[in-house]
Order: sequence, then structure tokens, then C-alpha cells
Amino acid sequence: MSNLPRIHYFLLLTTLLTLLPLSQSSYHEYQEALSKSILFFEGQRSGYLPQDQRVTWRANSGLSDGWTYNTELTGGYYDAGDNVKFGFPMAFTTTMLSWSVIEFGDLMPPNELRNSLVAIRWATDYLLKTVSQPNRIFVQVGDPHADHNCWERPEDMDTPRTVYAVDAPNPASDVAGETAAALAASSMAFRSSDPGYAETLLRNAIKAFQFADSYRGAYSDNSNIRDGACPFYCDFDGYQDELLWGAAWLRRASSDDAYLSYLQNNGKTLGADDNINEFGWDNKHAGLNVLVSKEVLEGNMYTLQSYKASADSFMCTLIPESSSSHIEYSPGGLIYKPGGSNLQHATTISFLLVAYANYLERTSQAVNCGDVNVGPYSLRQQAKRQVDYILGDNPMGLSYMVGYSDRYPQRIHHRGSSLPSVKDHPEFIACKEGSVYFNSSNPNPNVHVGAIVGGPSQDDSYDDNRDDFRKSEPTTYINAPFVGVLAYFAANPNFS
Repeated sequence: MSNLPRIHYFLLLTTLLTLLPLSQSSYHEYQEALSKSILFFEGQRSGYLPQDQRVTWRANSGLSDGWTYNTELTGGYYDAGDNVKFGFPMAFTTTMLSWSVIEFGDLMPPNELRNSLVAIRWATDYLLKTVSQPNRIFVQVGDPHADHNCWERPEDMDTPRTVYAVDAPNPASDVAGETAAALAASSMAFRSSDPGYAETLLRNAIKAFQFADSYRGAYSDNSNIRDGACPFYCDFDGYQDELLWGAAWLRRASSDDAYLSYLQNNGKTLGADDNINEFGWDNKHAGLNVLVSKEVLEGNMYTLQSYKASADSFMCTLIPESSSSHIEYSPGGLIYKPGGSNLQHATTISFLLVAYANYLERTSQAVNCGDVNVGPYSLRQQAKRQVDYILGDNPMGLSYMVGYSDRYPQRIHHRGSSLPSVKDHPEFIACKEGSVYFNSSNPNPNVHVGAIVGGPSQDDSYDDNRDDFRKSEPTTYINAPFVGVLAYFAANPNFS
């Protein structure tokens, strides 16, 4: 190396430095990220698209959904990179979008608050259809096995649009409970802008919860549902948490003491103290405890103290300085849990950190984590590390949100994004004809702006590979909680 002319050495060093990943950055455009995280949902839409559709590479799809039941079930969202409408994760997505607006909507610019409400309503209009018939809930549209056997644009879909319904007395406590939570939470989100719609949402939330509580059990235990729901969105963690979660949202939305009593009387029997360190589409425990803690902290409702104790315990597991810390982090600082789509954990947990920080701050309280007291600032700091990691402050120097920054995944596992748009290629592309696009090493032709992919490995590595769906597939439930988190940091980039 010493024999190189000095100018060549300088150029080589400069080149090497530019190739090194950006591991620490002090500035992010949280407002831009917020706008894009909401825009993502327009690319996931099913049904008739409106004239003001901003994601223009998409078009109408799934227009006959529900016909096998002589029911209109158009609309809603495709959960991820496929063309199936799974009710369980869609309802959770709706709950988290709504909670984002309830908790942080007053921090959003007016146009993004409006866009968030539009995103919620695209889901709630569909969810209302799923509970529109007495003693029945529609839990899914589309045969996932046939769908996953094709690489096909939603606009070209010719796989069976099988409708999966649960009729009483068969159980669907998980999906019905989450649907109740979604409709109750969204009723709060719409209360000021559309009180009539909010009332409709709350009325149907009550009805959905009655179904969930009256016929207890997991929806995927029904023989007519199992083959469609599993292994994709099986109820792996039990239905009991959704009953408590639905009751908690109905309590918050209605202030009805009947739901307060439900939470007080059923916490132990329904396992409120179990698996308290998990939160996602299948396990609601950590979110339940944070949600209920608001009433303990701000309403002095000490009969719910056990929920707050569990929320405190969960927060302590996230603080590296705490003696009880046991949440796993990657070397680069990302919250990591085994399984696919790891960023779903980072976004949901970040949301809970920021929401709980707000509750603590309003009541001037902190969390006692043994030898350390943890206040709102520490919780927000933990959340911000996750946000910044996702947006590019990671060993790969890569934004895991598509379309944000100059470096982001180019080959995401998403049919509509990876196939030519019907606007550019109006000819039908059949089931197996799409394989050439799936197997291509070219970047996706349609940039799915705002999509957050599953994310990197435990060692922070990421191969930009369409085939590796656990890492490269975006989902609605990764984005939904991130909307609220970004709203907070966009308004408080230099939080204290």
C-alpha cells in the first residue's frame, strides 16, 4: 500500500469510506416517513379504487368478493404481498391505525390526519360488512394456497375467491374480538369528524364482541376455516387475549362500566398475566396492558392495577440498564424476535413505548425497574433507536421503508409491485406467467412507497431477495403502529 502514489491512496480511502454503511445518523425526515407510511395502504387496497387514488400503478381488483355467499364483500386490504384478505391481521391493522390517530392524531398535519382516517375507513367499511349478518362473521376472502401458487397481479386474479365464514355457535373469539377492538377504536378516531359513522362503528363493535364472548374458541379450530387460515394466520396464542383486548377498547370507547367489570372479573381466568411481553396480530397482551394502564394512571382506577404492573414489567424488559432486561437486540440495536417479519415487533413495541411514555408524562410518573427508575424520556429514547434503525441507522446503511432515502430494498416480495402495472401492460398475465418476474433479479418496476419490509436477520444482514419473504415482504401490520410512532417524532424530533 505504501508504494501507491499518495493521490491513489487518497482516492482509494475515499472510495472505501463511501462504501462503508451508515451506522449512525442524527437526522431523519420523520414527516416524510410519516406521509409515506400512510401512502403505503393505498397500494394494498382491494375493491373499487377511488378517483383520488395516489398509488397509480394499482387498479380495481376483487370486485366479485362475497358472491358465493350472495354477499358484497369488496374492499379492505390485502395483508401483505399476496392477494388474500385475512380478517385477523386486517382487524389488528385497523386497531393500530386507529390507536395511532387517537394517541397522536393531534400531532399530525391536517392532510396526514385526513389520509390516516381515509386509510382506517377503507378497512372499517369492509369490517362492517363482515359482521353485517346475525350470528355470522366473515373471517377471510381468498384461497391462500391457490393464491400463493401464483405470482399474479391483484387486477388479474383468477384464483378462487373462497369466502370463509363462521356461524354461531361455532367460535371466532379471536377474529370477532379483534374486530370489536378495531371498530371500537376507530369509532374514537372518527368521533369528532364523523359522529354518525362513529356511532355505527361502536354499535357494531358491541355486536362483534357479543359474538366473540358468547361462542368462545379460536376461529382456526373450525374445520371449515383451518385449511384457509393455517399456517398463515392460525390462532397460535389462544383467543382469550382478544376477549380482554376487545373489552378494553369498548371500555375506552364507550366508558361503559360493564366492560370495566369484564376486565376486573376476567383478567385472571382469561390469562391477562400470561405472555405479557408479546404484542402483534396474534398476541395482544402487552398492548392490552398498556391500554388499560391509561385508566389506572389517569383515572386512578386501581382495581385494574394488575394490568399496569404487567405493563411496567414489560417496559423494564426493554431497558438495557434494567436488571430484568431480557428482550433480545441485534448487534446493531434492533429488537429481535425469532420468526419472520421481525420489524413487526420493532414497530409495535416502539408504539407501546411512546404511548406509555405519554401516559407516564401526563401523570408525572416513572416505572420502577429494580435498581433504575425509567421515565418517559428513556422510553422515547428506546423507541427512537428502533425508528432510526428502520429508517437507515443500521449496519447495512439501508432504509427498510421503501422509497425513503436513497437506499432501500428494490426487490420486495409483493406481487403488484414486482409485476408490470396494468397501466403499462394491460394484457392479462396468468398465474404462472408471472414467474418470470418473480425470478427476475431486476428491481421491482413499481416502487411501493412507504412499504416496510420484514427486515434483516439477527446479525443485521439483509439480502435484497424477492424470494426471501420473511425478510422482503411488507405487511399492513408492520406499518400501522409505525404511523403513530412517526407522528410523535415528526412533531417532537428533539424530544425531552
